[in-house]
Amino acid sequence: MPATPDDASVAATPEPTYEQARDELIQIVAQLEAGGTTLEQSLALWQRGEDLASLCERYLDAARARLDAATSSADGGSQAG
Repeated sequence: MPATPDDASVAATPEPTYEQARDELIQIVAQLEAGGTTLEQSLALWQRGEDLASLCERYLDAARARLDAATSSADGGSQAG
């Protein structure tokens, strides 16, 4: 069974940017679609893909919140005058 990283090494690993996470997720999907991996490798890839998809979703949610905040402050500013 492959070794899993401990909490300290995970905490020390910098979080990928949205673009890096998206690109890695694309590579994982292509690898899974191509086949040729063992069940254990496929499961590990799937889990990594799930983690990356969740990370991308958090980035997109944060971006949407920033846009909503900017839009609401812009709307409020134009109505105040």
